[in-house]
Amino acid sequence: MNQQTIERLPSGFVYEAMVAGIKKSGKLDLTLIATTGPAVAAGVYTQNLVHATSIDWCRARTPSDQIRAIVINSGNANACTGAEGEANNRRLAELAGIHVGCQAEQVLVLSTGVIGRQLPMPTIEAAWQRFPTLSAHEEAYLRAADGITTTDNRRKVATGTFTHAGRTYSVANMAKGAGMIGPNMATMLAIVTTDFPLSPSLAQAAVRSAANHSFNCISVEGHTSTNDALVLLSSGLDPNLAADDEGYQKFVAALQQTCLTCAKLIPADGEGATHLMNIRVHGASSDSAADQIARAIANSALVKCAIHGNDPNWGRIVSAAGYAGVVFEPTATELRLNGHLIFAKGRPELFDAKIVSQSIRADFEVQIDLQVGAGPGAATHYSSDLTIDYVKFNSEYTT
Repeated sequence: MNQQTIERLPSGFVYEAMVAGIKKSGKLDLTLIATTGPAVAAGVYTQNLVHATSIDWCRARTPSDQIRAIVINSGNANACTGAEGEANNRRLAELAGIHVGCQAEQVLVLSTGVIGRQLPMPTIEAAWQRFPTLSAHEEAYLRAADGITTTDNRRKVATGTFTHAGRTYSVANMAKGAGMIGPNMATMLAIVTTDFPLSPSLAQAAVRSAANHSFNCISVEGHTSTNDALVLLSSGLDPNLAADDEGYQKFVAALQQTCLTCAKLIPADGEGATHLMNIRVHGASSDSAADQIARAIANSALVKCAIHGNDPNWGRIVSAAGYAGVVFEPTATELRLNGHLIFAKGRPELFDAKIVSQSIRADFEVQIDLQVGAGPGAATHYSSDLTIDYVKFNSEYTT
């Protein structure tokens, strides 16, 4: 994976990853993150009715102030695997608990990979006997981040710091995802660690808000995964500080920034992606209305194909907005592509298609700016283009 530096890791956590033999590639596929004492944990999870047993496990245990670890396996989703899959999930928690020195009930479990296959537990059991010593060092954190990836071309991490009451706090975010991205919660997997003290209720509120402003605003192909999860762990030991609104707002800002950074890295790393679309909708009657329009554009296969082909096909973008289920006045609508006005007042503007096409070709990140009126509502979504490489990769994913 690519080299990436970390600003400052939060205190109270240790990390590591290993090759357990789950992936055929022989790459890192088992990550463990632990706390030096009981931690606050909160999470938001996929809304797909067909979901992994790890989602049920984590939902039943968050929010909490007694979590000690989270174990993540990659290469196998452990979804649609019945009672055996549930037993394997619990065994993963038990193995991690033994390594950390806590009960299985204090361990969260996340899985990602191919759906419908049982975890190779004999292989994992044997591998666990040589699980490395956990470490607070940056190198261990980066190995942990690599260990949660599947089809990703690069690791996805982001860190931030802030100062409050004379002390510096950190937020560290690791995420994975490149395909099956159509969030209805968060997207794929993201694990956030922080040493800022939080109560379970404040942690849950913060992680839900962060998801709505980041991971819920990205798309690769609009397919909601069975395993999506965004989990937050806080090692902070001063619960009284969590009630300090000024400090909490600083934490929320740092959390949202790291989530947005990681969220944008996912469609940018979309399987076969050649463009990242930055879709900004404003002038809607409300933020939720703008979000609905932006989401429709982000999920449109025709818009994705046009951007891949460097084609300023305004009709696909405007028509996607029109079927989003939001009332707006087309004659009060303006569309700009990379700053070029190409549609206004219900009709196309005169523009040089070659120049606009060249601007798309020249930039990896393409700006789609749609004004739908004079209302206060605004939203931004991020989406990858749709390429031949994406279709080829996903047509052969399990074979």
